[in-house]
Amino acid sequence: MATIKLSNQPLLEWAGDSLAIGLFEDAVELTGELATLNEKFAGILKEVIAEEEFTAKTNSTVFTRVGGGGSVKKVILVGLGKPDALKIDSLRRAAAAAAKVAKKQKSKTLGFSFPLWNNDPAATAQAIAEGVELALYQDVRFKSEPDDKGAKVETVELLGFEGQEDALKRANQIVSGVILARELVAAPANTVTPITMAETAQEIAKDYGLQLQILEKEDCEKLGMGAFLGVAQASDLPPKFIHLTYKPEGTPTKKLAIIGKGLTFDSGGLNIKGAGSGIETMKIDMGGAAATLGAAKAIAQLKPDAEVHFISAVTENMISGRAMHPGDILKASNGKTIEVNNTDAEGRLTLADALVYTDKLGLDAIVDLATLTGANVIALGEDIAGLYTPHDALASQLETAAGTSGEKIWRMPMEEKYFEGLKSGIADMKNTGPRPGGSITAALFLKQFVKDTPWAHLDIAGPVWADKENGYNGPGATGYGVRMLVNWVLGTEV
Repeated sequence: MATIKLSNQPLLEWAGDSLAIGLFEDAVELTGELATLNEKFAGILKEVIAEEEFTAKTNSTVFTRVGGGGSVKKVILVGLGKPDALKIDSLRRAAAAAAKVAKKQKSKTLGFSFPLWNNDPAATAQAIAEGVELALYQDVRFKSEPDDKGAKVETVELLGFEGQEDALKRANQIVSGVILARELVAAPANTVTPITMAETAQEIAKDYGLQLQILEKEDCEKLGMGAFLGVAQASDLPPKFIHLTYKPEGTPTKKLAIIGKGLTFDSGGLNIKGAGSGIETMKIDMGGAAATLGAAKAIAQLKPDAEVHFISAVTENMISGRAMHPGDILKASNGKTIEVNNTDAEGRLTLADALVYTDKLGLDAIVDLATLTGANVIALGEDIAGLYTPHDALASQLETAAGTSGEKIWRMPMEEKYFEGLKSGIADMKNTGPRPGGSITAALFLKQFVKDTPWAHLDIAGPVWADKENGYNGPGATGYGVRMLVNWVLGTEV
């Protein structure tokens, strides 16, 4: 990981391998310091803008070598788009784009000269640092040798941001949670199991002073968690119900919960996923739990004045002689009975008991997130999570949090009439309904297990994984949701 520093060095005096300069769209005439810098570099900045027809569209980049053996070897120009459309995530993405160019150019030192967002140096510095750290992170745990030996950006300096040490610290704390989530999702199911997820929670609790309760199978049986245990019964690995709690030093201003779906592998059960169904990617089905633990790690370091509970019912969904059958009836811990008409709709069964458990804690709000339905991906694509909640205030809080983090969500309807598709002739409900509106009926199913607490569900099946490079996310696990959840906890008013 690159070391990020704050520099009081004037732009014209900065020395290093690459200098990244942010420019607004259709405003690439070099004036002031940039005009002087262009003169210092013998007009090469103006030349590259003209030759490359660079107009500074969002996230576009051009770079050029600066000759003459001067203090700067290369200059990277980064497009920031229209000034009136500049968002905090625009700077995060632009910083990521510059960092990737610097890495490809084998630059060890990288300087940033970017404008302020909203006249807020702290938020701007934090966004640049997050973009750089997320873009440069590379998961090489399972390679015998890294692909790019020697091609590392070692030092990043933010010019003109002296005094913003707290912003850099905050960025590091948040990114540490994102990277934890990425590493959990990216790791194969023979590495990340219910047991190792519980061990990860134990490490977070130990390192950051959180309270931890791990409910074993017997504990879950005593609580009547028949839905969760029905999914778990086919696996040779024991289920783990994780409950991490962060408590501030003083009286909490609010009490919140984050619940993550934690299927460390999903075979589909007896409704096994067939060829072409992506079964080999089903290690990602604990993306909600990964984000929950990542948020726990970040929030424990940030120390907000809220009490936060991090909860996940973790198991595998496997096939064996003990597997639940299509047609079985399970009883959840609130007494509701569920006819299992599809064993591959298992995540909502584990979440059902997690929601009942959490609803009894006397909290101000609950957010669950889950890689729940392919239907949500069909509706919103791979970049956008679906937001389902009957609570307008909670929806607004999450939309604000996502707007700042740049993690896209879209509020979907909770059409109560669609619950008719979940009705069972022999139980209180089925676990799946008809194909149309599948993500909505999944959310309506979850709603049956929350009684008293304002609640929202995030279907993150699309954005938890990227098949190709996308902004500050490389191919693979994205750590989606961690930064949004942190923003929600930090900014929630109840």
